[in-house]
Amino acid sequence: MTKHNILFICTANSARSIMAEAIMNHLGPHRFVAYSAGSQPDGTVKEEALRCLTRHQLNTQGLRSKSWSEFATPDAPVMDFVITVCDNAAGEVCPVWPGQPMSAHWGVEDPSHASGSEADKDKAFWEAFIKLHRRISILLSLPIDKLDRLSLKKELDRIGQS
Repeated sequence: MTKHNILFICTANSARSIMAEAIMNHLGPHRFVAYSAGSQPDGTVKEEALRCLTRHQLNTQGLRSKSWSEFATPDAPVMDFVITVCDNAAGEVCPVWPGQPMSAHWGVEDPSHASGSEADKDKAFWEAFIKLHRRISILLSLPIDKLDRLSLKKELDRIGQS
């Protein structure tokens, strides 16, 4: 079975894309190597995101906010998939990715914009986590190596609309 590289992108790379990276590396380590990045990284990972991942017993070691430019260099891993998880990054002009990876948009509401009590904020992060977990689980259920490029693109888009 082929192991695929996947990059999750959101603008700040501080919550959603970080959670997606951790979820994929937890659920699909034999099929995927997940990374995350941001178009305008904020430089820190939201404490609520780390707390949410820890509650679900996912590894948070090495998670950091970084620029997508790290993955557009000649020595960067070649991506098979690039998934945007926020509306801002989906509308931005992305770097040219070597190898023409399959891309899709899986918009998830930004939990870091939640207001209210700590419990309200934690609930927003939990909801984003669950949505990402569900979508990644669906992706992992696909026979990726048996689908042609057009069929795979349709499935990736369908997952983002679920």
